Amino acid sequence: MIDEKKIEEAVKLLLEGMGEDHAREGLAETPARIARMYKEIYAGYEEDAAVHLSKTFHVETGEMVVEKDIVFYSMCEHHLMPFFGKAHVAYIPDGQVVGLSKLARLVEVFAKRLQLQEQLTAQIADALMEHLMPKGAMVVIEAEHMCMTMRGVKKPGSKTVTMATRGVFAEDANLQQNFFRMLERE
Repeated sequence: MIDEKKIEEAVKLLLEGMGEDHAREGLAETPARIARMYKEIYAGYEEDAAVHLSKTFHVETGEMVVEKDIVFYSMCEHHLMPFFGKAHVAYIPDGQVVGLSKLARLVEVFAKRLQLQEQLTAQIADALMEHLMPKGAMVVIEAEHMCMTMRGVKKPGSKTVTMATRGVFAEDANLQQNFFRMLERE
């Protein structure tokens, strides 16, 4: 999906638009460098969340599974600037669990696309529900947005927190509170 040649041409135009000479020594390789970088940071477009959630293991328990502090980096679709932070993912199994690394991979699939934090949070929860089919899922993301910290209002250190609840998590405030208590533990 990533067309490196088009990205290179676009970067050349961007540099020209800024009054730069894209052929000068310091910038000559920048368009190709940016194209390779975009292929890496937007790799989520070429991945399917279902692949990461397809290998499951049978369990007898129906207790909450939490993977917290999953570090991610994404790009804001409004300004094409980074936002980054931590995702906390929980689900209540309905007979099946997935390997813990797969939860981190699930976050990466959606983070490596142009995003809104609110949308990212919902996509992770929805993918869990659709492909793992647990009794419920809950995702909390806290992130710092460079479009707020280095431009515009310029408030470094401010964090945006979003939450998505599905299934039993949407119905049970006590379950949500248990999740938040687990996040506080070190």
